[in-house]
Amino acid sequence: AARKLEISMPAVVEVEAGDTARIECNFYTPENASYTYIDWFYVDRSNKQVRLYHITASEVLEDDTDYKNRVSLGQDKALSIRAVTVQDAGVFVCQVGAGSYGVGENSTELSVYRRLPAKPNLCSWLSLPPQIAKCVSKNSFPAPNITWHKNGEQLHAQENQVTIQSVLTHESSGLYTVSSTLYAPVTREDRLSHFHCTVHYWLRGQTRALESQRVKVNIFYPAETLKLQVMPSLALVKEGDNVTLVCEADGNPPPVFSFFKKNLNEWQDLSSLMDSNSGILNLHDVNKSSSGTYKCQSLDLDDMSQKEEAVDLVVNYIEGVHVKMEPSSTVREGESVKLICDAYSPVGLQYQWRDEKGKKLVEGSQLFLNNLTFETSNTFSCKVMAPSVPGLEQSKKVSVAVEGKPRIVAISSPLYVRQDEVVNLTCKAIAFPRPTVHWSINGTAHEYMDNQHVASNLTVRVSHDLLQAGAMCRVSNKLGVSEKHIRLVDQKSTAESQGVIIVAIIVAILVVAVLGAVIYFLHKKGKIPCGRAGKQDITKPEARKDKIVVEVKSDKLSEEAGLLQGANGEKRPAADQVGQSDGHCPSRA
Repeated sequence: AARKLEISMPAVVEVEAGDTARIECNFYTPENASYTYIDWFYVDRSNKQVRLYHITASEVLEDDTDYKNRVSLGQDKALSIRAVTVQDAGVFVCQVGAGSYGVGENSTELSVYRRLPAKPNLCSWLSLPPQIAKCVSKNSFPAPNITWHKNGEQLHAQENQVTIQSVLTHESSGLYTVSSTLYAPVTREDRLSHFHCTVHYWLRGQTRALESQRVKVNIFYPAETLKLQVMPSLALVKEGDNVTLVCEADGNPPPVFSFFKKNLNEWQDLSSLMDSNSGILNLHDVNKSSSGTYKCQSLDLDDMSQKEEAVDLVVNYIEGVHVKMEPSSTVREGESVKLICDAYSPVGLQYQWRDEKGKKLVEGSQLFLNNLTFETSNTFSCKVMAPSVPGLEQSKKVSVAVEGKPRIVAISSPLYVRQDEVVNLTCKAIAFPRPTVHWSINGTAHEYMDNQHVASNLTVRVSHDLLQAGAMCRVSNKLGVSEKHIRLVDQKSTAESQGVIIVAIIVAILVVAVLGAVIYFLHKKGKIPCGRAGKQDITKPEARKDKIVVEVKSDKLSEEAGLLQGANGEKRPAADQVGQSDGHCPSRA
């Protein structure tokens, strides 16, 4: 049992805005004596206690305060406050009277907090040293604390180094707005630094934190270095390329750039060719004259300091491509010639020869052509390349004219015609210089070129004299003449001749058939000996003069007639002496 009146209350009760706060008041009396009264108070802004309830054993009196209709009592006489706002934060007092044991009291601090303060808003300035940035956090309760960080490390106030100024504003809503401004000296190394602020607040008895976005401070500083580059690489620039000169400075803001090119002892201003003030100069379709020394100059408008950087641009090129022919005089058919290709370039060159169809003929600067003819390809190309500069190449074409007297390569002879019909006589020749074609007869001539050939078509009506004499094609140029005769054949005479030949063939076939029948008849009469091996031979040495001796091959009676020989011993054919058969048919007297 308590020796005196004791009252026990929590020191702090935390509640989120909008919820219900419950504050307990526990008391103990000696010998468990009953209380006389219990009074609840709150402390207003003037630090004065204002009663909320007066409680006795017989009645409960609620005073008319700002909390009326929001406060209530529990069975254990605990005080409850509904719909708590941030204005409710403060001190609440419980007072207990116990008769002869006296009066005692205790208090509890009600702390009200929001669910989350607004995320801090960070503003940075454009190079206004030493002011770096300002951080603002709104609608917090209780008032939060703001810290500053550079590249993740917290900054602390230091005399003549880092200064942090904070301003706390208590809004009419009962919430707090906190702003904090960071002042610090910066250097050009800080152009890469990131700054942010952190808002620290209480929530449910624990410290929480909200971070702002990270920002880079725009720091002004003059340029220390200037760099001039050529794009693409210097070693690869060739005539026809587009070249870009890029000038870069490490100052902020960027300085004003100017470009110049050295011509003899003077500098030519090229700034008009720049893309605004970007420090970029574009050179399109460069050539030999684009080579030279280029200079970039920077001007810092803050301190009017200047810097400059120069670079040498070398444009690789090929020029003077030409072909020399040996001998240089006119080439005749059957002769040989040598073509020599040459060019100039500041880099090493390689040569290649190709024909008019693009086929590679030979590597090297010389091309040998032997035994030239009219049909030889007369257009050749020398390709000049620079292996060290990819894509740098040029070509030169040359034509080799082969001269000679005309050569007739085709005529329409013999030509089968009919008298009085209209026909075309054709004569085709090749030569250089171009020849002329003449006909020995009159007609309508049409001359045209056909792949280096001169062709002439003569349209004539076939007469009796033309059939007899034919026509002569004569082709000539300054180097000679060539002519050929065209023979015309009457198709009617040809048909009659063919008929005579057919009759002769038929008669010959009939004679062979009759001769075969006679041989077969004689064989049946026994007048012809036969052998068993497929070949007959005459074996009687004493044949009579009136007998006929015949040798045939039994399997080719229709193809080989026997050779007749008299019995007086005339010479036999060579076939009789190839060999003898195994046996003989007996001859009859």
